[in-house]
Amino acid sequence: MPTWNDILVETKATGSTYDVIRRKYLKLLHDQNDRNIIIYYSGWLQKPELMKQPGASISITDEDKNGFMSVVHGLDRSKGLDLILHTPGGDMAATESLVEYLRAMFGEDIRAIVPQIAMSGGTLIALSCKKIVMGKESNIGPIDPQFGSLSAAGLLQEFKRIRREIKADPNSALLWQPVLSKINPGFITECENALKWSAQMAEKFLVSNMLKGKRDKAKRAKSIVKRLTDKSNTIAHGRHIGFDEAVDIFGDGVESLEESQDFQDAILTVHHSVMITLGATSTTKIIENHTGRAFVKQVQVQAVQVPSPQQSSIESG
Repeated sequence: MPTWNDILVETKATGSTYDVIRRKYLKLLHDQNDRNIIIYYSGWLQKPELMKQPGASISITDEDKNGFMSVVHGLDRSKGLDLILHTPGGDMAATESLVEYLRAMFGEDIRAIVPQIAMSGGTLIALSCKKIVMGKESNIGPIDPQFGSLSAAGLLQEFKRIRREIKADPNSALLWQPVLSKINPGFITECENALKWSAQMAEKFLVSNMLKGKRDKAKRAKSIVKRLTDKSNTIAHGRHIGFDEAVDIFGDGVESLEESQDFQDAILTVHHSVMITLGATSTTKIIENHTGRAFVKQVQVQAVQVPSPQQSSIESG
């Protein structure tokens, strides 16, 4: 006969209604393909006001490593990984670290699935994978670094324009002086270094996985990175790149979600169940695998780590 504590633990392990439904469809997706499933979801669309709130955990941060370590533990890593991404991006160093960790755990057998949006750092994670699966409704984005709301590439583009105009007409320096006075010493170099870092990171990811074994892989990687960082191509950091353009950029590195109706249905059902959780609860971020093991962040900025469904629960309701 179970004790009071046993029943309490079991009750908490069951989770809220949102947890039960979400986990049900994650397991069904795993059963359909027999691959490890990890979702990495942010609630920035449901809670946009938190984008500017420190500690709200909407974007990619170093803390996410703890979540991934938790959900990777106990998985049969020989089955590879389907990583379902929905994120606005975030810290570049944290993004690089997450990719390196996942590659250490699963090698090259990682497939990124983007049911809706994986921007900036999310795109960097996606292009580090062997394949990117996108549907007609899916979007990735440019990977040029940002300093707050300012684009490093945009700042350099404007600085080059200023130099060009002053060189052509020294009197124009008076017009540009208010702008130049706001640029701190060393900031232009920081922008150049950030762009270089982003490009090197992306090229390394591409050459070591998606383009591995391809002819002229280094040249192709540079071409892809230019398409995703050059302001003359991207125009704006928030620009959405859809399936057709992604195929034009990555070639056979992009797969269509619509190729299999059953797979599409299973992915979108998981996506909808997660989006409902994010919209109806205080949850701001979910990292969860197909066994129910999860790491959740809430508006209260309190981490809830779930060792397993049999031991604890996610109180996302």
